[in-house]
Amino acid sequence: MNEPDNSDTRANIEQLDYETASARVEEIVQRLDSGQAGLRETLELVREGRSLIERCAAELAAVGGEVEELRLDELVAQLEGAAEEQ
Repeated sequence: MNEPDNSDTRANIEQLDYETASARVEEIVQRLDSGQAGLRETLELVREGRSLIERCAAELAAVGGEVEELRLDELVAQLEGAAEEQ
C-alpha cells in the first residue's frame, strides 16, 4: 500500500506562523480526544500534529535566540554607558 506524499503538507506547515500552527494542533487534539477519528484519520492527524509541533518548536527557538540577542545588546549598551561615565 502506497502512502500519500506529504511534501505539500509539510511545505504548507512551514509557511504557518506560530499562532496558526498552535491553533491547528489544538484542533487536532480535540478531534483525537473525541474518539470519532478512524484509524487512518488518526494516523494522518498524528503525523500532521508532529509536523506542526516541530514548526512551533522551531519558531520558539528562533524567537528565543532573538530575545537573547536583544538582551546581550542591552547589556553591551549599559556597559558602554557605564564606561563612558567613568
